[in-house]
Amino acid sequence: MITRYCLALDLKDDEKLIADYEAWHRNVWPEILESITSSGIVAMQIYRVGNRLFMIMEVNETFSFEAKGKADATNPQVQEWETLMWNFQQPLPFAGPNEKWVLMNKIFEL
Repeated sequence: MITRYCLALDLKDDEKLIADYEAWHRNVWPEILESITSSGIVAMQIYRVGNRLFMIMEVNETFSFEAKGKADATNPQVQEWETLMWNFQQPLPFAGPNEKWVLMNKIFEL
């Protein structure tokens, strides 16, 4: 069974930083891709409008946010990538402490 999650995050509202962020995502490090797929994420897309990012993740039954968070915390390459990405990102105004990507609530489906 596949489950879909949608998350949001803001980029710093700076054209150069946004362009740099997109450039990094055209050549994501192999270790990052491995950390994504090995966690049970089977598909992921990130969309942007202005400085708002919208991520769609499709995951299998082995995925859990808790397990992914623990694995990422002990993976030096993921930590390096996250530190690099934080140069471009900023939390949503209503995000919790140390919260980056915020899980969205589905309010409609056809």
